[in-house]
Amino acid sequence: MESDNVIEVYNTLTQKKEPLKTLEPGKVRMYVCGMTVYDFCHLGHARVLVAFDVITRYLRAQGYDVTYVRNITDVDDKILRRAEENGEAFTALTERMIDAMHEDERKLGVMAPDQEPRATGHIDDMLRMIETLIDKGFAYAAGNGDVYFAVEQFEGYGKLSKKKLEDLVAGARVDVSEVKRSPADFALWKAAGDGEASWPSPWGAGRPGWHIECSAMSTCCLGETFDIHGGGPDLMFPHHENEIAQSEAATGKPYVHYWMHAGAVRVNKEKMSKSLGNFFTIREILEKYPAEVVRYFLVSSHYRSQVDYSEDNLAEASSALSRIYQALRGLAPVADAPEGEFDERFHAAMADDFNTAGANTVLHAVASEINRLRRDGDDQKAAELAGVLVRLGGVLGLLQQDPEAFFQADAGEGPTADDIEALIEARAEARRNRDFAEADRIRDELAEQGVILDDSREGTSWRRA
Repeated sequence: MESDNVIEVYNTLTQKKEPLKTLEPGKVRMYVCGMTVYDFCHLGHARVLVAFDVITRYLRAQGYDVTYVRNITDVDDKILRRAEENGEAFTALTERMIDAMHEDERKLGVMAPDQEPRATGHIDDMLRMIETLIDKGFAYAAGNGDVYFAVEQFEGYGKLSKKKLEDLVAGARVDVSEVKRSPADFALWKAAGDGEASWPSPWGAGRPGWHIECSAMSTCCLGETFDIHGGGPDLMFPHHENEIAQSEAATGKPYVHYWMHAGAVRVNKEKMSKSLGNFFTIREILEKYPAEVVRYFLVSSHYRSQVDYSEDNLAEASSALSRIYQALRGLAPVADAPEGEFDERFHAAMADDFNTAGANTVLHAVASEINRLRRDGDDQKAAELAGVLVRLGGVLGLLQQDPEAFFQADAGEGPTADDIEALIEARAEARRNRDFAEADRIRDELAEQGVILDDSREGTSWRRA
């Protein structure tokens, strides 16, 4: 069963925080829109991946049985266009990008979802849903092989995005050759051109529209009504709005109880875009910064807030995470440390719409208390609190490395760990020979390369700045 702690979730549908009440006690069914796999994942994708990974981790830590589904869109106009540009089969492109996505996720400490359905594996489910919508009068075949959802037939259209249908229709640009009955109608099935990837259907060879994919896959994996649907900020309209319309029109039931959307990513306070030259893939960022630093940066702000990526902000995240790891250095965390005040403060923050910023403040408070205890010589109590720190950090997907591994991880630039160890041994030899000038020269050389030495009675340890 779930914890007695009441978890409040901000519901985009109602635009307010609501207590989490799941369809089945102790169980959470959650669907998150995943990637369209035509290119490497970028920082915005990392934002969504990490946000819902933390949400899943916390719900499970509170005793919920979570079924987490995140789909893959592996057929789409962008995919087909990119594959044609590359001169390769679209399936070869998507397999390569899926492998790269999984590699990026693992480096960021993102757990695999319980189910990862692919659009191409659910074509029959989509066709059945489209036929149901036609039979119920919510969709129509246009006569050219396309099938459209008749937006005006669905009374609740716009309830998620708060957009008014009449404004959408009035503001739409209509092509004179348009086959849609209304400019607001959207494609459920698209006729395939010559040589394009296609599947047979009652309306001719074609492929699914983007929105129908998620309705079919989520319903297939989680049922006609489920607890949480999440995604990036740009998906609220039209994608999620269209999901609601076609799903509820097809089933006659509420589609989702809680809608959750992660905040946008900006780069140096500007919108991230390729045209501005400030577009970064996850792997490009990980060439410059350790993966845990990037994850810390993403969880140090609330999942709904806007994140500003900059060199200064990443450097600040690196310093902040280093301070926490420094508190753990040289301690053996007590695995079964009892819960106490810090646990209560941490859970109070996380139960308030998964406020990772507040939870992160608690981690720093624990680290500060550990440092105080160590100064006072109470290493046993410090080790107990170290266990608390590692336990709470794990809920955010942090602090699971040995501190030495964190501090000594090879960077993209600079000396390797073996190079550093060799120089430290040379410095020790110089000190034994009372050649202090050479010892100082080696320390300075390492400092110039971003390596800090810490001398103690036990010997010399080191960390990257």
